[in-house]
Parts: sequence; C-alpha cells; structure tokens
Amino acid sequence: MNTQLVKAAARTAVALGSAAALLVVPGAEAQSVKLARIKTATSISAADKQQGAKAHPELMRDFGGAYTGPQTAYVTRVGQKIAVQSGLSNAGTDFTVTLLNSPVNNAFAIPGGYIYVTRQLMALMNDEAELAGVLGHEVGHVAARHSKRRQDAATRNAVIGILGTVLGGMIGDQGGLLGGLGGLLQNNSMQLAQIATLGFSRNQELEADQLGAQYLVKAGYDPAALASMLASLANQTDLDARVAGRDSRSLPAWASTHPDPASRVKRAAAIARQINGTKGGLRNAPAFLAALDGVLYGDDPEQGVIEGSEFLHPDLRLRFAVPAGFGMQNSAQAVAISGSGGQAQFTYGPYSGDMTAYIDAVFKGVGGQQRIPYGAVQRTTVNGLPASYASATVSTQQGQRVDITVFAYEFASDRAYHFVAMTPAGQMRSFDAMFASVRRMSDAEARAVRPRRIDVVTVSRGESAASIARRMAFTSFQTERFLVLNGLTATAALTPGQRVKIAVYANR
Repeated sequence: MNTQLVKAAARTAVALGSAAALLVVPGAEAQSVKLARIKTATSISAADKQQGAKAHPELMRDFGGAYTGPQTAYVTRVGQKIAVQSGLSNAGTDFTVTLLNSPVNNAFAIPGGYIYVTRQLMALMNDEAELAGVLGHEVGHVAARHSKRRQDAATRNAVIGILGTVLGGMIGDQGGLLGGLGGLLQNNSMQLAQIATLGFSRNQELEADQLGAQYLVKAGYDPAALASMLASLANQTDLDARVAGRDSRSLPAWASTHPDPASRVKRAAAIARQINGTKGGLRNAPAFLAALDGVLYGDDPEQGVIEGSEFLHPDLRLRFAVPAGFGMQNSAQAVAISGSGGQAQFTYGPYSGDMTAYIDAVFKGVGGQQRIPYGAVQRTTVNGLPASYASATVSTQQGQRVDITVFAYEFASDRAYHFVAMTPAGQMRSFDAMFASVRRMSDAEARAVRPRRIDVVTVSRGESAASIARRMAFTSFQTERFLVLNGLTATAALTPGQRVKIAVYANR
C-alpha cells in the first residue's frame, strides 16, 4: 500500500489482480507440436494507441509506478529489440516498455503497444533471453490483437472486479452478487489491466507463447528460454503456496482460462525445438546478471512489507497478522489475503470521522448496483484503536450462502483502514484473530523494517547451495528460495566462479 496514495485517497481503493499472466507448473520433456497459423497486425491502430495512452497513467499508479533503478533502461532496450521482430510498423518506437515497481511476479500488455514487466518477475529470470521471451510473449498479444478480439467480452470481464477475481469459485459467473462487485472497479485503466491479465483465452495464451518464441529466434536468442522462464515461475508459485501453508495444487480462479500448466511448459519447449532445432542461441546471462544486481526484491517499504504472517507498513505505522494457512499479496493500494477458509482485502478509503458512513460506503463499493443489506454497525476498540464493523449474509450465483464483513479502524480523524472479508456462511470466525491483530507500529519497529535487494555473488571453492542460501534474508525456506531464484534443481552442483543471485537486506 503506497503511502502517498493512502494520504491522497479520494475513493474506495481496490487491489489489481496479482496473478501472473504466465503462470505454469513444471513440465517434462518436450512433446511434438504443430505450429499454428497466427494472423497478426501490420501496425498498431490509432484507436489502440489512444486507448492505451488513456489507461497508462492510472495503471502505472495502481501498479506501484515505474521502477527507477538502472534496470529500467536495460529492460526498455531488450523490449524494443524484441518488439521490432513482430513486423509491426514502427515497432521500435511504438512500444512503451515499463519495468514496474511491483513485488508480484507479473507481465502483461494493454492495447496501443504498452508492455509491462514487474521487477519481481525480472529478479526470477536468469538471463537476457528469458527477459526477451517474457516481453516477446506480451508483444505477441499486441501483434495478434488479442485485446481487440476480446472486446465483445470486455464488459463482462470488467464487472468481475478484483474481489471477484480474488474470491474465485465462491462467486458466480455473471449476474447476482457478481455484477454488483463491479463497483470495486472504478476506472478504465483497471478495467484494461483486468482484461489484459485475466481475459485472454487458453488459445490466445498459446498463440502468444508461439509468437514469443518466433521473435526470440528472429532476434538471435535461444527460444528455449521461454520454457525455462515458465518453469521457474511455476516453481516460484509452488514455493509461495508452501510458504503460506496453502495447497500449491489449488490454482486461483483466473488460471482456469490458461492452458494446463505442465503441458504448457512442454509445449513451449516443443515449439523451440520445432522452429530452431538444436541451434540454441544467445542467452547473455552475464550482461543480464550485471544489470539485475541491486534491484529491489520483494516488498517496497513505502508500500508496506510482508514478513511471514505479518504485514508491516513503517510509513503508515500499522501492522496486522493473518491466520495460519492464509497468504498475502501486497499492491500499491491494498493487501489481498487468501486461504482455504476465506478471502479478504485490507485497504483504505476517504474518511471524514463518521465510521458508520465509512462502512456504508465500503458496502456500496462491494455491492455496486446491488445493495447489500448489512446488519447494525458495531463499535469496539482494537489495541487502543477505535474500530467498527458490520456483516451481511448473501447468496452467490450458485446459491451458496456467504458472509461478508467490513471491519474498519480509525487511525486519525481523517484516516481509516478496513478489511473486507468473505467466507462461507458461518465461518467468519476464522478471521477473528486477524481483525484483532491490527495495531500501531512504534518508531523503533518502523525503523527496523528494511527492504531486500538482489545481490549477484560469485561461488567460491567449497560452497554449496545450502551454504550460500544461509545468506538469504529470510528465516524460512532459505535453500528452497535460493534454488528457485536461480532456476536450480535440488541436486544441482555449484562450481567455483559461477554467478548466482541471493536476496539480502539493504538499508532504506
């Protein structure tokens, strides 16, 4: 949650979807595949450029803004190199490539040639070819005009809203409560981002994979890099679930529109073999690692940080903890909480000192056009903070009964924060400990919060993955994090002189 955004709040905030558009799970050896004939555009239309230019500024704000480190120029250069392979006229200048200051593994595109990759996803990569492969995949979406081909479904996708995305199968496909959740989606840029990251069909994702691999070959890169990047992302997704105590096999709802993860890795490898044989190509790991060194890793303290089961925001001086079995993902505007027992968001809204009006506004934001009848607003005190809450029970499109609770806290006469939580009916008690955990941070606690950065180091004689992993700035899963970060297997042997990545604490 970005400090400046909170202070400037003029509307109920939402969190954009944090799911990565390339999510997969590890696959086996390459399979045979028949390349598709994909119709692509010859230029980016003026209408698409106008649409993208309108969405870009607000999308940048909602995704944490552009990252300002030296990696930015490098990403732009690689992105433009891969964009010209698409055959789109003026591709070298028409594409806007942005490295986002986001702790989420994500990459996406919107109409008009706007391509985005997060610094977190970049940190997971191990060479320039993998970066080019991810960017090429997104260029493929633009060249094939996938967003345009989804315009007929745009309204339906937009009204899903982020809470519908986070809550997955608990909410119906259309109408009912789902349509009302569109009230959380307040502006056009968020709608475009929602469509860009969640709206592509299985076939369109596979088309973008193929186009990305073809662009890699044209640019002289090894097309197998896309498959290795997909596998690394799969391993990271699995590890994130394990760290949070969740079942890694339980994919979020948006993944249902994506190809089967295991087969997708195999298919990407098969495409690489078919279009390039065993020729290989440029990977350029040394240049990539040199550019990556020092990049911010994980949460930016200005947006708050996740440490184990706790969320800490040193600038806003607040903290809370989630129950065992629940995980968190942070964005510039909200923290998404998910687990088998329910889903929630922690965010903020405009506050004028009237907590009843504040809670009513949140319920209206959740319900949109459909009013949610909630019970009386109850008042209490949580760790010295004035707090209020109210609950409602509603039916989903499938006839499921679910409880929705808004639990809000006053931090100042003009500043409040709240949870919106949803569980199957009768199970809201699973969030009681979380509601009771919100409190102010002391100055000493705030000063103790430090960011992490990527440090590229050289393996010395006698060092192993386990010994180097002990330098990782984490208290759990150190070796597993190190292996995933470097695309290594548990049996991989390190060699003296090898360059590897570790995440270390840095000064604010």
